[in-house]
Amino acid sequence: MNTDWLTGNKNPYMLFSVILLRYMIIASVAFLIYYVIKRRSWFALKIQQRFPAGTDYWREILFSVLTSFIFTAIGFIVFVSPIARFTQSYYNINEYGIVYFIGSIFLMIVIHDAYFYWTHRWMHGKRVFKWFHKVHHLSTNPSPWAAFSFHPLEAVIEGSVIAFMAFIFPVHPLAIGIFLLFMMTYNVYGHLGYELYPKGFSKSRVGKWINTSINHNMHHQHFHGNYGLYFLWWDRWMGTLQAGYDDRFDEVKSRTLQTDTSSSKMREGLEPVNTSRIV
Repeated sequence: MNTDWLTGNKNPYMLFSVILLRYMIIASVAFLIYYVIKRRSWFALKIQQRFPAGTDYWREILFSVLTSFIFTAIGFIVFVSPIARFTQSYYNINEYGIVYFIGSIFLMIVIHDAYFYWTHRWMHGKRVFKWFHKVHHLSTNPSPWAAFSFHPLEAVIEGSVIAFMAFIFPVHPLAIGIFLLFMMTYNVYGHLGYELYPKGFSKSRVGKWINTSINHNMHHQHFHGNYGLYFLWWDRWMGTLQAGYDDRFDEVKSRTLQTDTSSSKMREGLEPVNTSRIV
């Protein structure tokens, strides 16, 4: 199977295009649906009852483009440069079998979640927050464009997880591509500003361990706790899950499309607010 497209055929410009287009396509589809087409009719379902300003969107996009450059550099160094021969990358799925191939995708997701939790929690330390994580938290009411909106130093940390995994266990480029597609999709969902999981999910046997858009939105709004990416087990085990999470989930999911649709609250919420000024 030819997987050159995943590494840009050793072309950094092509690699950058793949990374940026993945972000732009997924984020723009989400934005078009929830922030343009259904902006008014679905407003009652929005987690925070207001929309960011246009300047917030542009800031998120510009930092995301910068992040894409940094991710490109990391990917090129790890998988294309002479350093690549020291990784455990392999190119024939049959070498380890289809079961391992599928399992490696789930392994990357679990490792990434742990890596994200601990680096994310570290970046909230008082001494390092402004140098690493403040840019991302300018989005106190995040939109899908915020998915890659990182300070360059944070982007290096976020992108390095791929390098870390490539050196510790065998990874196929296609498995990495599938993992990155999942990562981008879930990241956009986490910053969507709307909840896609059903009512009662946060208290269900499975749902209590799964991160949600509401959970991550609370993190952006309150700046503490809820550090997980895909799962909530680290937050639950470490006692960093915000106490009001389940109540907030129930409150948002109890709304209907008719909730406050004719009130002044809706009219005010539809007016963009520059959230970066709140920080």
